[in-house]
Amino acid sequence: MRRGIAASALVASLALTATACGGSDSDGKSDGPVTITWWDTSNATNEAPTYQTLVKQFEAAHKDIKVKYVNVPFDQAQNKFDTAAGASGAPDVLRSEVGWTPAFAKKGYFAPLDGTEALADQAKFQPNLIKQAQYDGKTYGVPLVTDTLALVYNKALFQKAGITDAPKTWDELKADAAKVRQKTGVDGYWGSTQAYYAQSFLYGEGADTVDVAGKKVTVRSAAAKKAYGTWLSLFSGKGLHKADTTADAYAHIQDAFVNGKVAAIVQGPWEITNFYQGSAFKDKANLGIATVPAGSSGKAGAPTGGHNLSVYAGSDKAHQDAAETFVKFMTSAKSQETIALKNSTLPTRSDAYTAQVKADPGIAGYQTVLSAAQPRPALPEYSSLWGPLDTELPKIAGGKESLDKGLSNAELAIAKLVPDFSK
Repeated sequence: MRRGIAASALVASLALTATACGGSDSDGKSDGPVTITWWDTSNATNEAPTYQTLVKQFEAAHKDIKVKYVNVPFDQAQNKFDTAAGASGAPDVLRSEVGWTPAFAKKGYFAPLDGTEALADQAKFQPNLIKQAQYDGKTYGVPLVTDTLALVYNKALFQKAGITDAPKTWDELKADAAKVRQKTGVDGYWGSTQAYYAQSFLYGEGADTVDVAGKKVTVRSAAAKKAYGTWLSLFSGKGLHKADTTADAYAHIQDAFVNGKVAAIVQGPWEITNFYQGSAFKDKANLGIATVPAGSSGKAGAPTGGHNLSVYAGSDKAHQDAAETFVKFMTSAKSQETIALKNSTLPTRSDAYTAQVKADPGIAGYQTVLSAAQPRPALPEYSSLWGPLDTELPKIAGGKESLDKGLSNAELAIAKLVPDFSK
């Protein structure tokens, strides 16, 4: 769920206008190579060069297919693809965030890939990642990279405070934060007010924003209130940094952690390369990675993130066939190994975790917490449900409204997004 943006809106808009044509304007016949368009939503500075190199390798190995590469800023891609697909002019392949899959599949924008060349190696992928690429019994994407949240911590600061093991529960984290403050003078933990990061508190109570099977909005259930109460309690107390509700909060938290000004945060593997650039982690071995703390249920959980490669259903057969060949290449064990080594992202298939990949302590550490990753329900609106909470949680954490009032407001807004759900 990387949030980095490294391309101007103007340049992106011009590029998209020129290339968002898919294969829908062709009859599938061609005297020369088939040209497919790929919208890559990775970070243009840190990640895109690796994908561009792989595209060249693919073209060298497949003389009959050309790839028109376009890097689309992640925060713009969902709406741009929605618009382009609705006008029958979308790219043949999209690097789609996992939460977009059910929505685009429901609209008929993604082609099912079951039984195609793209999914020929399905058995090699982690089953829970294939599951999150499915909607209504069909598979609409091939997992390219995956991620989840973990408790990342500064081993040196923990050791200085006399802490030998990462906390297993939120209560243990509070106690450890106080020890870090007492022994080192810096805060032990800095939490986020973003809804995505608060999701682990819900999972720790066996709760969620909605009950998909029961078709009910559950953001104000007793379990959810307890979860958010625990989340709120981690913004006050010895060694617990107060809530940052500014627009730059994400950057502030990240900067403090990588430079040793706070001992622990909850973060995803998309920041591994940035961790290593900070003064606290010049020695990569100082980065501690552990499963997010558990709630009162005794279980820990974090949302599954990452990206799939999906094929546009509006492309003609020649372009879809070429797209499927491209997707298979990009999600192969060799390609995923390359991506992991260059970008420090997590592969989605077991045979891509080679000895060289696992030599990166960040990747190895995040691999150990993947078992706690919880796939999102196949609800088209699910990812949009965090929007209302992103509005209310900062107000709650900043003391501008009560927990009950904020969750009530979120419940009303979420109910509008899923009108067939009861409250």
